[in-house]
Amino acid sequence: MTEHTTSERPQRDVQLTVNGDAVTSTIEPRTKLSDYLREECNLTGVRVGCEHGVCGACTVLVDGEPVKSCLTYAVQVTDSTVETVEGLSDGSELHPIQEAFHEENALQCGFCTSGFVMSTKALLAEHPDPDDEEIEAGLCGNICRCTGYSPIYDAVYRAADAMEGGD
Repeated sequence: MTEHTTSERPQRDVQLTVNGDAVTSTIEPRTKLSDYLREECNLTGVRVGCEHGVCGACTVLVDGEPVKSCLTYAVQVTDSTVETVEGLSDGSELHPIQEAFHEENALQCGFCTSGFVMSTKALLAEHPDPDDEEIEAGLCGNICRCTGYSPIYDAVYRAADAMEGGD
């Protein structure tokens, strides 16, 4: 990584693949991945809730693994592939996970939904036919204050059924 100095603040070059697109920027090393995705990439589906890594609203996938983007510096994931909720749909066609969350009413205010959706994608990649314990473990880093979780579990099961044999 190249280090630059602009206005006496150190700068670093960051290269990422975000939702399939190559992105290169020069940023301050202290820039959180959540802020980078929201401000530099205009991906506002990445929510910033607690900023302590507890709520999971900021969850994105980095090289397929769920990551709390509010606790991760963008420079830490340079040369990585980052996927956000905006990268799931195919135009107007919702991803099966998004469709399942919609069909099961697994959202109310919607603030936490993108983090749950991305955690669900990682969960189903590892456990395509999860049971309750696997869902609990896969989503334990996400908090919803509205739904009571039952619709979220139903959405995960629906998505697993819809994705059987595919992504």
